[in-house]
Amino acid sequence: MDSTTKNKIGEFICGDDKTKYPVYRSSFFLTRFFQEIGINATHDGSSRNKWSQNVISNLNGTDLQKVILRLVSPKLYGGDREQIRLAILTMNEILAVESLKVMIENIEPKLIKQDPNYNFSEKTEEKEERELKPLPPPNFDKLNLEFGLAEILQKRWIEVESCIKVNATVSAVIMMGSMLEGFLLGIMQKKPQLVNQAKSAPRKDEKVKNFSEWSLNDMIDVAHEVGWIQLDVKKFSHALKDFRNIIHPYQQLVLKTNPDIDTCNISWLVVQATFNDIADWLNKNDK
Repeated sequence: MDSTTKNKIGEFICGDDKTKYPVYRSSFFLTRFFQEIGINATHDGSSRNKWSQNVISNLNGTDLQKVILRLVSPKLYGGDREQIRLAILTMNEILAVESLKVMIENIEPKLIKQDPNYNFSEKTEEKEERELKPLPPPNFDKLNLEFGLAEILQKRWIEVESCIKVNATVSAVIMMGSMLEGFLLGIMQKKPQLVNQAKSAPRKDEKVKNFSEWSLNDMIDVAHEVGWIQLDVKKFSHALKDFRNIIHPYQQLVLKTNPDIDTCNISWLVVQATFNDIADWLNKNDK
């Protein structure tokens, strides 16, 4: 295994970067981590990262595999889904250059061979896109949102459709943007640890901002990073956020924009796709 890969595994064990690693380990817990998997290594008080990387650099074969599998084991994180997900995502990013991947089979982690794809051509990106089609509203009541929010979103969904029917395009796109922001905020409040650990989460003084300080732009970027929405939805959602700003007449004057019915219909498809993408994710992961 390449030394760079081993160094990254050493950093994973230390866990200094909370956006990438699920657990921070002090000197005591570094020693404990290795000894629990049968590796005799005791931290000597030196730099944690350098020490951990040095230990990993001397491991190969079965011992190195034990380290990798322990770092993604659901048992290590007490079954915490958000920590497990972050661990697997980070580890697979590290192992990709070695044509390796970790996966969970029942509750046990496995190490398998998988060739990475580092083709960054436009065609690769296009594969992530799809044709946007009209979709029904998700069942808001089953998403376990904050009390009362599901009813508000359901009513606004109906109001947007009413605005579109009577060609009230400005009102429609403004309401779509506010719906999108409200829905994303509601889901973020259900999954604070997951979204706060995202690389694109907005920060101030090296700390993640409170949700009340997040912009719609921040929410969209994080929603895509954590896997809630697909690439096509992310792109169109950023366009929709600009239309939302025309709630202020002067802003509409500055932007020199007046959304027509075609723009309105496309924006509505984006909102429908966003809501349904996130609802599908919750149905699969919120157990």
